[in-house]
Amino acid sequence: AKKPISDIPTYFLTFWDSAGEQQRYNIWLPGFGIAAVYGFIIIVGLVGNVTLMKTCLQVKSMRTVPNLFLSSLALGDLLLLVTCAPVDASKYLVDQWLFGRVGCKLIAFIQLTSVGVSVFTLTALSADRYKAIVKPLDIHQSSATLSFRLRVGVIWLLSGTLAIPEAVFSDLHTFTTSHTNETFKTCAPYPQTGQLHPKIHSTASFLIFYIVPLFIISVYYCFIARSLVSSSADIPAEGHLHLQKQIKSRKRLAKTVLVFVGLFAVCWLPNHVIYLYRSYHYGQADTSLGHFIASVCARILAFTNSCVNPFALYLMSKSFSKHFNKQLQCCTSPRRMYSQNSGRTNITTV
Repeated sequence: AKKPISDIPTYFLTFWDSAGEQQRYNIWLPGFGIAAVYGFIIIVGLVGNVTLMKTCLQVKSMRTVPNLFLSSLALGDLLLLVTCAPVDASKYLVDQWLFGRVGCKLIAFIQLTSVGVSVFTLTALSADRYKAIVKPLDIHQSSATLSFRLRVGVIWLLSGTLAIPEAVFSDLHTFTTSHTNETFKTCAPYPQTGQLHPKIHSTASFLIFYIVPLFIISVYYCFIARSLVSSSADIPAEGHLHLQKQIKSRKRLAKTVLVFVGLFAVCWLPNHVIYLYRSYHYGQADTSLGHFIASVCARILAFTNSCVNPFALYLMSKSFSKHFNKQLQCCTSPRRMYSQNSGRTNITTV
C-alpha cells in the first residue's frame, strides 16, 4: 500500500502577524532537504547564467548571433531561478501558500514566460543554424544584429502573451485530499470543481510549449543533417582545407544547439507528464508517497534545466570555456589584489 504524505513527520511553527493574530504552519521534515537541493540549483544557476551573459555580451569575439540568443535564454533562466524556484521550494517546507493572490498570479506568469522563452529561443537557434548551414548565402552580417533584436523581442512578447491566461486564471483554490478528506488552500490554475478546463489547459501547454516546438526543431535538424552529409560528400579528400574547417565549425555549433534542445526535452518532459496526470485526475488530490516523490523529482529536474546550459556550453566550446574562466577570475581577482596590496603596504610601513 502507498503511504500518504500526511504520515511524514512534521513540526509546527507559530508566530503572530502584524494584526496580532496567531498563525500556525506545519513544516515537513523532508522539506529541508528538498529546499537545500533547490538552493544548490539556484546558486549554481546564478553563477553559470550570469557568467554566460557577461561572457557573450562583454567579449567582442563572442558576440555572435547564436551566443546572443544564449544570453537571452540565460536571462529567462535567471528570471525563473530567482522568482519561481524559491517559491516552489517553500511549498515543500510549509503546508500553506505564503504569497497571496498577487504572488500566485505573478509566479504563474513568470514561470510560463520563462518556459516559453526557453523553448522558443531554442527553436529560433535551430532556425538560425538551418540558415547558416543550408542557406549561408542568405545571411547578411549588416542586418544580423537588427534581426536578432527583432526575433528576441518577438520571443519575449509571444511568451508573455501566452502566459497572460495563466496569470488570469491562477488563484487560491481549495482542494480535498483523497485519503483523509481534509481540505487545504493552494495556488492552482483552476478550482477543483470542473473537469474540462484542466484537461484543455494541460494539453494545450504540452502542445504549445513542448511538442510543437520540438517537432519544428526536429524538422530543421533533418534538413541540417542532410545538408551536412551532402556537403561532406562533395568535398575532395585532397583539398579545400578551409571549406572542411568551415563545415566542421558548423557541425560543432549545430551539435551544441542540439544538446541544449535535448537537455530541455529531457528535463521538462516529466513535469509535463505529471501535470497531465493531475489535470486528468483533478477531482481528488493524490497524496500518495509515490506521486509526491515523482512530483518532487519532476520539479527539480525542470529547474535543473535552468542551470545546466552554461556548463554544457563550457564542456563543448573551448573558446567559451577560456573566456568563462577569465570571467570567474575577474570576480575573484579584486579581492586577491587587495590582499596583495595590503601585504605590500604593511611591509613598507614597518
